[in-house]
Amino acid sequence: MWESTDLVNWSAPRLVNVAAGISGAGNAWAPEAIWNPATNDYVVYWATNSARNGVTKHRIWYARTSDFRTFTAPQLYIERGGSQGIIDTQIVEVAGSVGGYRYYRASADGHITVEASNSVLGSWTTLGNLSHMGISNGTGGGNVVEGPMWAQFNGRNEWALWLDQFATGRGYMPILSTNLGSTRNFRTHSDYAMGGSRKRHGSILNLTAAEESRVLGRWGSTLPVNRIQSYNVQDRYVRHANFDVRIDPNVSPAQDAQFRIRPGLAGASGTVSFESVNFPGYYLRHYGFDFQLAANDGTSTFAGDATFRQVAGLASGSWASFQSYNYPDRYIRHYNYVLRLDPITDAQGRGDATFRLVS
Repeated sequence: MWESTDLVNWSAPRLVNVAAGISGAGNAWAPEAIWNPATNDYVVYWATNSARNGVTKHRIWYARTSDFRTFTAPQLYIERGGSQGIIDTQIVEVAGSVGGYRYYRASADGHITVEASNSVLGSWTTLGNLSHMGISNGTGGGNVVEGPMWAQFNGRNEWALWLDQFATGRGYMPILSTNLGSTRNFRTHSDYAMGGSRKRHGSILNLTAAEESRVLGRWGSTLPVNRIQSYNVQDRYVRHANFDVRIDPNVSPAQDAQFRIRPGLAGASGTVSFESVNFPGYYLRHYGFDFQLAANDGTSTFAGDATFRQVAGLASGSWASFQSYNYPDRYIRHYNYVLRLDPITDAQGRGDATFRLVS
């Protein structure tokens, strides 16, 4: 375990032997935690392989803690019948009465089984599995997955259940639902991107704008640095100057013309946002169709204004143009060397709206 108050500075790790009270425990895998208002503490749950009633297999155990230092004795939480083990489970709490329950959990137990309850430590109702979608946790063909991970989309009543395609090494894929009350409500979704590296066995954490800025300021340097070169004035690059945005040659300091290309803040697949290198947490955004460099305030308006879809260059298909996310009839273009968001109607505009990302 590690601890942090700001998601940037972390304590030294410490070992918590949660499985010590399980006879013959062989491991403690895939830990998760959820706040339980009924007991006013956290329920920490994980998988352990051990013998019980003559059968050795993985089961889900739990312990309670209020400080992540002192834990109650482990208790059996989930067990499947016969020799069937269960290695991963994750619980999500939903607002209101979506599907009729407060909590939903998904588990890798030969299938991806979805259950529901109104109490973390109460009785759970099995809603079904994903076999009708050709998705399983077994070896019998189809899409074999593990490590289910829940996440609600920002600003809408829709959830993704991310599944790790471990058998093919492709990492997470999402299936979506607006009603978790039945597994028949889930649908596949292929239009998504998780970045260049595979993501596996994780969880998604909601951040405030301030937390996001701190994290990106500390850890964002792993993304490459790019300049944005003009197509029709090729000695000029997009830069910020006193938080205004224009294209200039010979930019000094050089970092004023350097950006990290991040997934679009509005969350739409295939979109990008441009974060300043020397002002982490500040992004190119349009305001009144003029461009400025501004701090991400965490609002949906800012996210939309700072999100663009990269398309083939309007003046040259080997270059790129950037279409506004919230005004899709408009593109980033320069006009008298100042960046604007405009409709493009002629050859001059197509040249002004065409750029190239240069490492």
